[in-house]
Amino acid sequence: MPSEAWLSHARAVVHDVFGEPDTRRFDVVYWDGSREPGATAEFRLVITRAGSLRRMLLPPSELSIVEAFLSGDIDVEGDLERAVTLGDAINARLRSARSLASVFRHLAALPADDGATDIRHARAEHTVGRTGNRHAKARDRSAIQYHYDVGNDFYALWLDERMVYSCAYWATPSQSLESAQVAKLDLVCRKLRLRPNERFLDVGCGWGALVIHAAQHYGVTAVGITLSDAQATLARERIAAAGLSDRCRVEIRDYRALGDLRFDKISSVGMVEHVGVDHLPTYCASLHRALVPGGLLLNHGIVSVDAAHRPSRFDWLESRLWKRNAFIDQYVFPDGRLGPLHAVIAAAEAEGFETRDAESLREHYALTLRAWVDRLLREKERAIAIAGERIFRTWRLYMTASAHFFTRGSINIVQTLFAKPDERGEVKLPMTREDILVGM
Repeated sequence: MPSEAWLSHARAVVHDVFGEPDTRRFDVVYWDGSREPGATAEFRLVITRAGSLRRMLLPPSELSIVEAFLSGDIDVEGDLERAVTLGDAINARLRSARSLASVFRHLAALPADDGATDIRHARAEHTVGRTGNRHAKARDRSAIQYHYDVGNDFYALWLDERMVYSCAYWATPSQSLESAQVAKLDLVCRKLRLRPNERFLDVGCGWGALVIHAAQHYGVTAVGITLSDAQATLARERIAAAGLSDRCRVEIRDYRALGDLRFDKISSVGMVEHVGVDHLPTYCASLHRALVPGGLLLNHGIVSVDAAHRPSRFDWLESRLWKRNAFIDQYVFPDGRLGPLHAVIAAAEAEGFETRDAESLREHYALTLRAWVDRLLREKERAIAIAGERIFRTWRLYMTASAHFFTRGSINIVQTLFAKPDERGEVKLPMTREDILVGM
């Protein structure tokens, strides 16, 4: 089939799934350079190959749409965050039987083989499914390594100088990422009321920023645990460089393998998302055992607002057919699944924790993610040289989409302070929050 005919079919598909050009808020650019201007131009959707739309929409799912972006079959020039909703727009259009029939007819006329590699053939490379049951210790370690062992050099390109890979704490949107991350580290320490010589555990310690900060500024003896060899190696180097090896260490250790270790205070920052909702009781039980009576746990984690709503039978079926959220599980955080805040609190309180404080940082995480994306884009060439274009596209998309969902309120990030009362029911907390806020 001549290229002109393919172009005609591609235009028909775009019309069916996005509407007339004068109703669109974006331009469309085809592989031959031709352009269809939209009513506004918030971004440009670039269809790079004659078979791109066929691979993107046959069969239609959120995952196949995302994979079209990861493979370069489509590209977005301009504001990617505004383009995140295109998948939902396609889903809504294809619920019409008439549109569905028309789209499939035109997709079938596009080339199945135009020389491009179909990313779906490589899905098996992006799975931890063969390493055991979901959330078994060995599989959890494989899942963590999949995400974090992309390479320290890659993360160092776009994180702050301390390499804090969690939500910052912004006084104003114009604040620097570096100072906002220091403010977050200090906020965690203040909420835990860390004191000199206390034993402090950071679960999922990343590259060691929090344990170093806590040892330097609060005089604690700090232990960080992670399942990533790459993180542990760099964290140990940084601890040694800071002269803290006598008061600070990082171990490769599962949160379920704390044994007889006991701590006065525990933080878990950006870790609970990896646990899985069904394993929250095990998670809370392990941390409860490791915490001395009267101690405090600060759990900082992303929760799903949508998951708190009871889905209808149709919602469940639609999610399965549309492969909603499969991108994150397949390419970003294997086995990660966000649960509602009430599930975290219920699991903690069932184990004997007492909820003492909760603070949403939802807007703070949107700001943090946008700062990371801006930095990643500035370092695009180096990022691709280090990790490859597919990883660059994956991280750009997942962080951009996450910023959108935090802004929309589909997901939230909550710091929840739990206490383990002693035998008299006492907890070492002041009567007010004034000590947290002083000096901030």
